[in-house]
Amino acid sequence: QVQLVESGGGLVQAGGSLRLSCAASGRTFSNYAMGWFRQAPGKEREFVAAISRGGGSTSYQDSVKGRFTISRDNAKNTLYLQMNSLKPEDTAVYYCAADRRTSVVVSTIRGDYWGQGTQVTVSS
Repeated sequence: QVQLVESGGGLVQAGGSLRLSCAASGRTFSNYAMGWFRQAPGKEREFVAAISRGGGSTSYQDSVKGRFTISRDNAKNTLYLQMNSLKPEDTAVYYCAADRRTSVVVSTIRGDYWGQGTQVTVSS
């Protein structure tokens, strides 16, 4: 299996930017489609963005389109989420996830393996 560790969260003012990273170890990183999910207090975990194994296909939740960019560096075994124009409603714990299926439509990504999460807080 693959182990995932997120970093890069923090406190930022509305309109600011953060870049989250997810470092993978264990199995070959490029074998997995990857995604970012988030969970706000009192709410269910929700999909944010996903990327195919080679990075050629991406998918986003409507509320983050045009503001967030998912990318990956398979040589560095790392997944990224660039978050711009942050809003208070983006406040949540952000998790990266790996999908172990061999063929994935990225908009249907699921989390078979999860990181521990990183807190993102956006102040108004």
